Amino acid sequence: MPSIDGASIRKILDSRGNATIEVEIRAAKVTGRAAAPSGASTGAHEPKAFPEGGVDEAIRIFRESVGPGIKGREVSDQAGLDRTLREIDGTRNFARIGCNVATAVSLANAKAAAVASGQPLFRYLGGRSRLSLPLPLGNVIGGGRHAVGGTTIQEFMVVSQGPTVSANVFTNARVHGLVRDALAEELPDAALGRGDEGAWVAKLADEEALALLANVCREASKGAGFAVQPALDLAASEFFRNGQYRYRERTISPEEQVDFVERLVRDYGLFSVEDPFDQEDFGAFADLTRRIGDRCKVIGDDIFVTNVERLRRGIELRAGNAILIKPNQIGTLSETRAAVDLAHKSGFATVMSHRSGETTDDTIAHLAVAFGCLGIKTGAVGGERIAKLNELIRIEEQLQAGA
Repeated sequence: MPSIDGASIRKILDSRGNATIEVEIRAAKVTGRAAAPSGASTGAHEPKAFPEGGVDEAIRIFRESVGPGIKGREVSDQAGLDRTLREIDGTRNFARIGCNVATAVSLANAKAAAVASGQPLFRYLGGRSRLSLPLPLGNVIGGGRHAVGGTTIQEFMVVSQGPTVSANVFTNARVHGLVRDALAEELPDAALGRGDEGAWVAKLADEEALALLANVCREASKGAGFAVQPALDLAASEFFRNGQYRYRERTISPEEQVDFVERLVRDYGLFSVEDPFDQEDFGAFADLTRRIGDRCKVIGDDIFVTNVERLRRGIELRAGNAILIKPNQIGTLSETRAAVDLAHKSGFATVMSHRSGETTDDTIAHLAVAFGCLGIKTGAVGGERIAKLNELIRIEEQLQAGA
C-alpha cells in the first residue's frame, strides 16, 4: 500500500448553503476525497464540527498541523492514522482541529486505500462476510429544527421493506409524492414547502401528521406488495424544557411521554422511534424498550452520539435496542466502527445516518453496507440525499454481479 504524499483541504457548500470542508488524500497514483456534513439538531455530548473561529480556522490548522502530520503514513494503516489525528488535536473531543476535519481526513484516507487495493470502499472495509444492504429511512414530513413552522416532532419517515434496495428507494420516493398530494387535499389553501432534508412542512398537529403518513403507507404497501411502515425521529431533547415535553398543542410529563410514544407505536404500527426522550433520560429509554422492544426499534442518537462509552451505558441499562451512527459525531472511521461493533455484539441494531446539512459525498452508503447496518437515514429526495440512495443502487448491482 502507498504512503500519503500530500493532503489538501477546501471550503465547500453544504445543502443549507453553509460552509463545510472537503479533504483530499494523495498517495502515489491514487486519491481519496471526502466531505463532512453538519447537523442542526445536535446532541449535547457530540463534539463541535469546527474549532473556535469556524471553517476558516479549521482550514488554517489543517494546513499548519494536520496535513504535515499525516504525511508519510501508509493509507492501509487506518487505525494508526486515526490515532495520529487524536494526537495532533490533543483534546478529548477534537476541539482544536474540529470533528469535521477529523472525519473528512479519516474517510478520505480509507477511500484512498480502497482505490489502491482495487476494491470499492464497501468491499475494502467489509470484506465478504458481513455485507448487507440497509433499509432506507426517508424523511417525508418535517418539523423541529429541520423545518421551522412545522410539527414539534422533527421527522416523520417512511421505511419500505421490499426485496431490493432499488424497490425501497423508489417506494420511499413515491410515498414522498403521495404525502404531498394528501397534504394538498388536507390543507387546500396552504402553501407547501420543504425543510432541510426535503421533507414536506405543514401546519398539522403531530398526531394528525402521523395519521396522514400511516394512511399513505398502508396504500403504498398495498400497491407495492411489501411492508411500508412509518417511523419517527422525535428529537425530544429539542422540546424538553424544565422537566416537561412541550408540544405545540400541550405539555406532558416524562411519564406521560413514555405512555404517549408507546401508544403511537401500537396505534400506527411504527417501524422505529428515534430519540423519543431527553438525551439524559436513560431510564425512560429503558422503560419504553421493555414495553415495545420486541416490535419496534428504539433508536438512540443524541443519547449515544456514536460514542462507545455512552453506548456501553445504554446497553447495560437496556436503554434502547438500536443506535444511530454518524461518523462526524465521533470523528474517525476507527471509532465509528468500534461503536458499530459494540452495538452488534450486544444485540443492538445500527442505522447509518446523514446530517441535515449534507453534501453530495456518498461515503455513508458504503459504510452502511460494509458494517452490516439494518438501515440508513438518507432522506427520500434531494440531490445530496439521492447521492447516497443512487450509490446504494449501484452497490446492489455490484453485489448481485458478485463484485
